[in-house]
Amino acid sequence: MTGADRLLALPRWTDDGAAAYRPGVERMEALLDALGHPERAFPAVHVAGTNGKGSTASLAAAILTASGRRTGLHTSPHLVHVGERMRVDGAPAASGWLDAAVDRLPLDAVQPSFFEATVALSLAYFAERGVDVAVVEVGLGGRLDATGVVQSAVSVVTHVGLDHTDLLGDTLPEIAREKAGIARAGVPLLHAVTGEPGQGAGAAVEAEAARRGAPTEDVRATCRAERLPDGRLALATPGRDYGALHLALPGAHQAWNAALAVRAAEIVAPDLTPEAVEAGLAGVVRLAGLRGRGEAHPADPRVVLDVAHNADGWDAALTAALTAARVPPGGRLHAVVGVMADKDAAALAARLAAAGARAWPVALPGPRALPATALAAALAAAGADAAPPSDVPEALARASAAAGPADRILVTGSFVTVGEALRAMEAVR
Repeated sequence: MTGADRLLALPRWTDDGAAAYRPGVERMEALLDALGHPERAFPAVHVAGTNGKGSTASLAAAILTASGRRTGLHTSPHLVHVGERMRVDGAPAASGWLDAAVDRLPLDAVQPSFFEATVALSLAYFAERGVDVAVVEVGLGGRLDATGVVQSAVSVVTHVGLDHTDLLGDTLPEIAREKAGIARAGVPLLHAVTGEPGQGAGAAVEAEAARRGAPTEDVRATCRAERLPDGRLALATPGRDYGALHLALPGAHQAWNAALAVRAAEIVAPDLTPEAVEAGLAGVVRLAGLRGRGEAHPADPRVVLDVAHNADGWDAALTAALTAARVPPGGRLHAVVGVMADKDAAALAARLAAAGARAWPVALPGPRALPATALAAALAAAGADAAPPSDVPEALARASAAAGPADRILVTGSFVTVGEALRAMEAVR
């Protein structure tokens, strides 16, 4: 059995949902003790949020790599291979390293979750590779997340939305407080959380950070981050006006993710140059290994993959997909969609119906997935134009055959949907 197989046999969110959620860091401390406490070997940029945390973490890592620093990046979930969760300068951990490293984990004694084990391995990998800094994305929430063991030099909270309400709270302020639980005394906390002055999610982040003794910066107040009509990003921070930059990730929502990433990099790397910022934002796919955020498939440029998996994320993904650069005049959007059962399928169906998209509902592996027949029913109830249910490879093939040259095919709904699509595309190549 490979190291990846042994890890995948542990309780994991993809298969077990909330049953795999293990709040607290006691098991993490035991794992890290067995590994010699690798988390103490480097400073970290710690990134939480409902949406945007993976993009923000990857952008920060790409900028730091472009600045000449050896940079680790932990993100989750992976799309195809477990090693994607632990990358150094964009390159994932090799299967051989993973096989040997899993043997060092006291899995039977500690009984960790899959997420806890992979976080511990990421930190060990970074220490062994001698990184100068690591960027670590929170898994769920923040206050009780397994990643809370890192030695943070800066904390970041991206967008806050209503997701995982069964675990994090029923309101935006409640969820925001959980996200802001990554704050550490004396460590700057950056955020781009909106809300009414003195109340709402933004105020909750500020209050929780203050309670923990962390100075805060609301980048929406201190920075300018605007997507220009030509697609470039106009960015100015308290440290520098960067002018107009090329940002490789599509969508207006990525502007504030980029601002957070740049501010975090400025704090960690005081000698940061404009050239490093420009190279990191433009080269995030290569420098950080980021995939599935408005990613165009090279073999068929009509296909765009986006891991959006909740209502706010779908708004952003559809907005990006429907811009003139994505769907030319006279073109139509086709959406290959599969979602988890704990997500709001009706919200996605309503958005696809409003966009006039042709939907291709798909079945996904694992017990957490919403059956394709149930997704098809939600699409029909919303008045969306939907094809009969199928699996991802069949839906991709049928959508590709049905789509004209001016049409675009958006694969979305879940990390699992995008991962299955990537596997299907790799099998064809």
